[in-house]
Amino acid sequence: MNVRHAVGKNHYERMSSAELRAGFHVGNLFLTGELSLTYWETERTVLGGIVPAQGPLRLPADPELASTHFCERREACLFNLGGPGSIGVDGQEHGLGRLDALYVGRGAREITLSSPEEDNPARFFLISYPAHAAHPTRLIRHEDANRVELGSRETANERVIHQYVHRGGAASCQLVTGLTRLATGSVWNTMPPHTHLRRSEVYLYFDLASDAAVFHFMGAGDATRHLVMRDGEAALSPPWSIHSGCGTGSYGFIWAMGGENQEFTDMDAIPVSALK
Repeated sequence: MNVRHAVGKNHYERMSSAELRAGFHVGNLFLTGELSLTYWETERTVLGGIVPAQGPLRLPADPELASTHFCERREACLFNLGGPGSIGVDGQEHGLGRLDALYVGRGAREITLSSPEEDNPARFFLISYPAHAAHPTRLIRHEDANRVELGSRETANERVIHQYVHRGGAASCQLVTGLTRLATGSVWNTMPPHTHLRRSEVYLYFDLASDAAVFHFMGAGDATRHLVMRDGEAALSPPWSIHSGCGTGSYGFIWAMGGENQEFTDMDAIPVSALK
């Protein structure tokens, strides 16, 4: 498990592009037959990519967690971005199609991931936060997620938010997560931007063409910077930072938040006129 330490708002303003990537960019997540995890000090977040191919992969209890099993004191959600997949939780199997997700509550002991088709493996994205309460494991089909339509074609940010784990959906301790798909011809996400000091956030970009990129904007509203993101890469967004992106074409992204509340609309908006 790789470890990323928190970066403060004042330190951020003095960082080079390479230092920004080292602090806030996570790549090489989806390696065939492997499991890649990152522990982010902010909110004690764990994110990762898991691509089971020749056989099942078990979610381990790495030493950084100081636990006997991964979800001893944690909850997690796993999205499938690849071929058909299966997740076993304490002996019960859950089949996931593309864009389906599985919420796993605190206390689950054995979590294994597998791909029925070795030549078309599942690509699981994991997001996990500490949990002080247990909620039942729940499979969320993409078509059952709550849909919220936002933006417009005129502002190039026409998009649909699919809420998976949220108030009114799959119950959790602190995790709130889902995914957003942009309409063809739209390139902007989360514009105008916002911050929320009550929660940090992780973005995982997907469905980008091999020659495409998303310019992910970050930082304080009056001191913005950017990361260049490719398909299957994640951006770490501290509570003091905006999180917004503009792509060279349409794309999707998984967003996940952890913190002290689960109010999706709890945001501190920053008007475009105030950005610098």
